[in-house]
Amino acid sequence: MNGGGIVVEGLTKRFGEVAALKGVDLDVPAGTVLGLLGPNGAGKTTIVRILSTLERPDSGRAVVAGHDVVRDPQSVRQVIAVVGQYATVDEGISGRENLYMLARLLGESPRRARARADEMLELFSLSAAGGRRAKDYSGGMRRRLDLAASLIGRPEILYLDEPSTGLDPRSRKELWDVIRTMTDDGMTLLLTTQHMEEAEVLADDVVVVGHGRVIARGTPKELRSKVGGQLLYVQTALGDLAEARAALVGAGLTPVAAPPDAPDASGENVLHMALARDGDLTAALRALAGANVTVSGFGTRTPSLDEVFLALTREDS
Repeated sequence: MNGGGIVVEGLTKRFGEVAALKGVDLDVPAGTVLGLLGPNGAGKTTIVRILSTLERPDSGRAVVAGHDVVRDPQSVRQVIAVVGQYATVDEGISGRENLYMLARLLGESPRRARARADEMLELFSLSAAGGRRAKDYSGGMRRRLDLAASLIGRPEILYLDEPSTGLDPRSRKELWDVIRTMTDDGMTLLLTTQHMEEAEVLADDVVVVGHGRVIARGTPKELRSKVGGQLLYVQTALGDLAEARAALVGAGLTPVAAPPDAPDASGENVLHMALARDGDLTAALRALAGANVTVSGFGTRTPSLDEVFLALTREDS
């Protein structure tokens, strides 16, 4: 599966008066996973629909596995598969029958279609449930069946559009385990999601979109650095906050606003400082030890990607 990945340049799309995309650039090298994040209405699904040849861009260029989505849509369709937010299998027949039917529609002989169905059931840990109707599957099992169905034709590139929507935490983890197995085998994935945790688990790189344009991109570590990197929080006794702040600023540290959902943001007399350089933590300890303050809480932590996401999308609103 090394057909050239995905390249998007200057993509625009309007729906009436609404500008859904405003010059989006993306690059997904073959064999990698790109997490495409953004709130509802950010343009994620429009990007997937264009890359799937279901919508035509107004301008710009999109190439999938070496094929232009406008000039050669049929070739694009032959190398991709799409897993949407909701189950697309026939609930009235068994999991095995679903996969067999799809393999036959893709031109496999009856014998090869049966073998391919059994192969996919085993790969996605559904062999024991293969004879049961899909409507009797749990949510997590249905999503695994969706993935199995999408891979029956051996696509080079897979689009996952918010794949864990509606799943409980256990089913979500099971789905992530299956997707990680696929990525370890070299599948090229474009993953759209609203959850930074999902992107952190599955993606090599992350692009955050808002209001139809790219507002940030990079590895999870690089995105964290955009909102302060590692943080120091210090809680002081009543009346000591100003003196502690002065001591830390005097030691070269920079005060930062805590992300609103930070677990240590709600207490009284709490300072947050950026640990931007080697030695900042040692300098902070020395400054506080030399100041006439009482420290009742002290620690360091790295902002979660959910906090990064909230900070980036808040700035773009």
